[in-house]
Amino acid sequence: MIEFRIDRRSGVSTYMQIVHQVKHAMRLGLLTPGDRLPSAREVVEATAVNPNTVLKAYRELERDGLVQGRRGLGTFVTKSLSSEATSGDDAPLRQELTGWMGHAREDGLGVEDVDALYFAVRDEHYPAEERS
Repeated sequence: MIEFRIDRRSGVSTYMQIVHQVKHAMRLGLLTPGDRLPSAREVVEATAVNPNTVLKAYRELERDGLVQGRRGLGTFVTKSLSSEATSGDDAPLRQELTGWMGHAREDGLGVEDVDALYFAVRDEHYPAEERS
């Protein structure tokens, strides 16, 4: 089950944070087809957001064809966004990245340094027009 973390200072709308977190969990293989998302009530209790915000996020995911609401049963994941290269703790790319992160930390890089390096390298390999 996914646990949402809402950052009210991020500048990103709450419903989009929920959408992004669901997609992120799907890409990592934490949510797979058939998995049930938490009910709006469960999300509200855990995050103190408005129920309409949760429903808006779930409708957005449904419009994207990623989930399907079933009356009386909940909202279920219908697609997978994960790949063999990125899902699971034993995925090759994940293992390489884990090793790299360990080296970065040993070399004294802070989170901001790692983020800056990541975004610089990402932008070299994935131009802005390819990232949408």
